[in-house]
Amino acid sequence: GRLKIENMTIETHPLPPFTPPNAKLLMLGSFPPPRARWKMDFYYPNFQNDMWRIFGLVFFDDADYFIDAGADGKRFKETLIRSFLENKGIAVYDTAYRVRRLQGNASDKFLQVVEPVDLAALLERMPLCDTIMTTGELATDILLSLMPSETPKPKIGACVETCFAKRALRLYRLPSSSRAYPLALEKKAAVYRAFFMELGLLSD
Repeated sequence: GRLKIENMTIETHPLPPFTPPNAKLLMLGSFPPPRARWKMDFYYPNFQNDMWRIFGLVFFDDADYFIDAGADGKRFKETLIRSFLENKGIAVYDTAYRVRRLQGNASDKFLQVVEPVDLAALLERMPLCDTIMTTGELATDILLSLMPSETPKPKIGACVETCFAKRALRLYRLPSSSRAYPLALEKKAAVYRAFFMELGLLSD
């Protein structure tokens, strides 16, 4: 859905929320990159984004675990990613539902949020979900704008507790998986590894 307003296109989120009914964790990014950069019809589809490499390192000790070596070697194994997330009870969506791209790219700096996610409706689909993790600064700020005003901003790798839509929630903030965020892949993976261990989704 695209509406022209003041020569600025408003984009509506192109993907349905990925909400396994058993999900205990909801991962929220900001908004997908322009479709021209997609390597699959799923979250973090840009091959330059390291989210699925981080997951590969954390859970399988292999940054390329979710990467398809066939074709041009620049695809993700979408089916494998989906079944892995379903198995672990991890939901994925974004904090922005409608946006304007001020520069036509995926940079959070140039993303103007027109309408945030309907978080209450999203959580209704996942009765067991009690943890929300944001990836990056903008996603964290949008999420906090939906929370009770006294909710503090979590530090990277840490969590805060709050209540939203009659549900007690733990909010975690993790490093952005974008390569624009200046931290080595292994160091990002270490923060994610500690987080998943704390949640009990990863055993030693």
